[in-house]
Amino acid sequence: MRFLEDGRIELDNNRAERIIKQFVIGRKNWFFTNAPKGARASATIYSIIETARENRLNPYAYLNLLFEILPNLDSRDDATHEALLPWNVKLP
Repeated sequence: MRFLEDGRIELDNNRAERIIKQFVIGRKNWFFTNAPKGARASATIYSIIETARENRLNPYAYLNLLFEILPNLDSRDDATHEALLPWNVKLP
């Protein structure tokens, strides 16, 4: 019903299904995901990569930025984390 309220929302989820198709096809190859921690880590990385792509960022460059900046941040600083979200980042 939300798509009736906002014309920018797509009527179907085909794009989301196409995005996760690679993950679904390859799941038999990823034995580490049989453990909850491995599955959570895999889902987190895929979410970050696909969100970067949806925001027209190069996923490799975005992950490099995160890996350089995040270890030096205060984990309680929500404003800094907000600035690092893919829709707020401008990569060179």
